Amino acid sequence: MEKCIPKMATLRVAGVLICLWTTIVSAQIDYSFALPVNAALPDGNASGLALNANLTGMDGSIAKLTISLNISGGFNGDLYGTLAGPNGGFTVLLNRAGVTTGHAFGYSNTGFDVTFDDAASHDNIHFYQDLSYDLNDSGQLTGTWGSDGRFIDPLSAPAVFDATQPNLSLDSFKGTDPNGTWTLFLADVSGGGQSTVINWGVTIETVPEPSTYALLGTGLAIFLARKGMIQRGGASERGDSRDVQKSLITRLVRLRPRLVRVDCRQKCQQEKAL
Repeated sequence: MEKCIPKMATLRVAGVLICLWTTIVSAQIDYSFALPVNAALPDGNASGLALNANLTGMDGSIAKLTISLNISGGFNGDLYGTLAGPNGGFTVLLNRAGVTTGHAFGYSNTGFDVTFDDAASHDNIHFYQDLSYDLNDSGQLTGTWGSDGRFIDPLSAPAVFDATQPNLSLDSFKGTDPNGTWTLFLADVSGGGQSTVINWGVTIETVPEPSTYALLGTGLAIFLARKGMIQRGGASERGDSRDVQKSLITRLVRLRPRLVRVDCRQKCQQEKAL
């Protein structure tokens, strides 16, 4: 006879599954870090400025990352910026906005007060003047933008910028451990004008590790078995569930090492990528 779950038991199982899903969703946590700087960028110097921030106390792995950046003065077409994570992930936030054939020095607006989010409606900051954009009273570009993503030398010829498609994004940080030292590198690579880094910030949304989901699933299955909500054949709705419970536990004991191995393999791959 086929295994079955009567209507009342089905409703109870559905309720428990909803509770489990709510627990998983609520386990997603946002961490925000505001990082003051107030330092001038060396003008016309590709050596730039490396800003390190040791961020700790976060659980789980990265599901989403956004970066805020406030730079005043100078010329936006002079600026180059990258971000490196503590355990993998790398992106180019800025690479001489506006540089193209016929516009070798890029845009002359004076600064950025922006958020980088690759889910933004403005999908790339490099040609922001070709899109709808706003400047504040200080002449800084504002709003939420996708990162530049052009992984080329900022001193490349304008034709190289034209030929290069964005290939690095904030998605490269997904699945990595957010704890450790983050490095924001900024440089003013063309002489003229003085840019000052006011502050930057990091907002990280994390989700539990795969092993955490496995533990939640294990707990749910054992709970259902004990309550008699999973049964076989003609047993009564709450009947004797000891056999089912024993069977479930046996299967979960066999499955658990596989889940742990998957989790370990993911972490090993991240370490090898460093």
